[in-house]
Amino acid sequence: MKNSSLAKTGGKAGATSPAASSADWQEQMVVQYAPLIKYIAARLAMRLPAHIHQEDLISSGIIGLMDAAQKFDPSKNISFKTYAEFRIKGAMLDELRSLDWVPRSVRKKAHLLERAYAELERNLGRPAEAEEVAGALDLEITDFYQLLDETRGVSLVPLEGIRRTKDGRVEVLEAEPGEVSADERAGDSYRAVHLAELKEIMVQAIETLPDKEKLLISLYYYEELTMKEIGRIMGYTESRVSQLHTQAMLRLRHHLREGYQDLAEA
Repeated sequence: MKNSSLAKTGGKAGATSPAASSADWQEQMVVQYAPLIKYIAARLAMRLPAHIHQEDLISSGIIGLMDAAQKFDPSKNISFKTYAEFRIKGAMLDELRSLDWVPRSVRKKAHLLERAYAELERNLGRPAEAEEVAGALDLEITDFYQLLDETRGVSLVPLEGIRRTKDGRVEVLEAEPGEVSADERAGDSYRAVHLAELKEIMVQAIETLPDKEKLLISLYYYEELTMKEIGRIMGYTESRVSQLHTQAMLRLRHHLREGYQDLAEA
C-alpha cells in the first residue's frame, strides 16, 4: 500500500521512508515512468540528424531510468519524476557524446554561423535577422536556411532545466536535483557562486533573444509543446519552427561561451 501511494505522488517520499531503497519500489518506478523515456527521446530526436536512431536514445534512457531508481534519495524532498527526467536526459546526451555523431565539417559550419550571429549582434547592437546573417555569409536565403537545417544538431544547448516563474521571469536550474550533497555545497562555495553567475548569464541571454525566439523557447521548454504544435500557435511550418530554434540556440551558445570565458578569467 505504501509503495502504491508513492507511485501516485510521483515517487516522493519522506526522509525516513524505506520505500525508495526496496527492490519492489525501484521496479515499480521503472515500470511507471518508462513512458517518459520515449517522450524525452522523441523531443531530443527532433533536434538531431536523421541518421541518429531514436531507438539508441531509448536504450540509453532505460539505463538512465534504472540508475535513477537505484540512486534516488527521498531525503532530498524532490519528486522521483523530476530526478528521473534529469537522469534519462543525461544518459541520452552521454550516448550522443560517445557516438561522436557530428561530422567535423558540420561542426565547422555551426561555428561559422555562431560567429556570424555574434559579430552582427556586436556591430548592430541588436539580434541579427536571418537575411542579415545570410548576407554576411554571402548566401542566398534558401541556402542559409538549408545551412540551419544541417547544423540543428550541433546547436544543442541543455535548456531542459529552464523554468518560468509565476511572475513571468525565466529561471534556470543550477544543477541536477539531489546531485550535490550537503558536504559538497559546504566545501565548494566558490563553485556555487559560479553556478549562480552562469544561471544569471543564461537568463540574460534568453532575454536578449528576439520576441519570436523567446516565445519558442518558452513554449518548447516550459510548456513542453512539440514543434508542430508551436508552429500552429505561431503560424509557421514545423520546419520553420525548427530553424528558429536553431537560430536561438546559436545565439545562446555564443552568450554562454563568453560567460564561461569571463568566469574562467575572473
